[in-house]
Amino acid sequence: MVSPNPAESKEKELRVIAIGGGTGLSTLLRGLKRYVVTPDRRRGIRIGSAQETQKTAAAPSPSLRCVIRELSAVVTVTDDGGSSGRLREDFKMLPPGDIRNCMVALSEDEHLLSKLFQFRFEHGELEGHSFGNLFLAALSHITADFAQAVQMSSQILAARGKIFPSTNANVRLAAQMEDGSVVRGETNITASKRSIVELRLEPATADPLPETLEAIANADLITLGPGSLYTSLITNLLVRGIPEALAASRATKVFVCNLMTQANESLGLTASQHIEKIMQHAVGARAPIFDYALINTGPISAERLEQYAREGQEPIEADLERVRALGVEPVTGNFVQEGDLLRHDYDLVAERVLALGLERLALAH
Repeated sequence: MVSPNPAESKEKELRVIAIGGGTGLSTLLRGLKRYVVTPDRRRGIRIGSAQETQKTAAAPSPSLRCVIRELSAVVTVTDDGGSSGRLREDFKMLPPGDIRNCMVALSEDEHLLSKLFQFRFEHGELEGHSFGNLFLAALSHITADFAQAVQMSSQILAARGKIFPSTNANVRLAAQMEDGSVVRGETNITASKRSIVELRLEPATADPLPETLEAIANADLITLGPGSLYTSLITNLLVRGIPEALAASRATKVFVCNLMTQANESLGLTASQHIEKIMQHAVGARAPIFDYALINTGPISAERLEQYAREGQEPIEADLERVRALGVEPVTGNFVQEGDLLRHDYDLVAERVLALGLERLALAH
């Protein structure tokens, strides 16, 4: 077997940015990190079995290997509940929970150190806090810079990527509801029974990190989602400068649509309506911010459908023609992984979005 030319390999390696929050982003990062090039893994064997490949609607190239040169995550920082909310209030810091989950997802070895970061105290004054959240709080205090604390913690975990909070500003969410009322705070918004009409940040002048804008400008592939429509995805686009950077980017941009509608955030919304809501809030963008939308069209078991129906949730309708009418090309397939809860099969999603990025990169060269 002939070794690939190093220069040629470099041309086929992607700079990837995943934007979001919650379990959706950390789940996707677990899939993407397996393709990150490291000095001992350059152009290594392809990850993903033939059986997995057959489950996608349009299987990626068999030559897909370690093809990510740089992997970055941009993570929302509006959580104000649980351990993150308590630390935010006590130490006047940004909420660490979603970022901690992303660090663990990107860690080289998700065992001892990762388990330590995810360990949650069950008794005493620390009850409910995770060790990772406390570690980030301490490091933030020492460095007086939350973003720097995140990068240092990522190094300790040997993360295969960089993690950026969407802003270093202490921001909170405010939502105008369908009845004209305004609900403030992420926890209160998600608990509300009313539909969200418009979401905003307070203060509205929050800026992104310069490193985030630089990463977006240099990216070859950018993903948004999966995750809660308003409190995990749109929140990132409310940071001024990020929508403009996405619109100006020449990267392949992919929206990863959720599998199911979500109570208080997206009940009754179709795939195209998810995209419309995102575009409505990306007010600084002067051009479309998505090229593709990854949409599940695979079956879901009757048992799981019944479980979600009890919460008023249902599979998101794949209204493909309306998606195309928005200037976004749908990419369909069976992306479901069933367990006690429904999740995206992160290996399949990672393969598919990387294939889209490599296709654009090949055309460019």
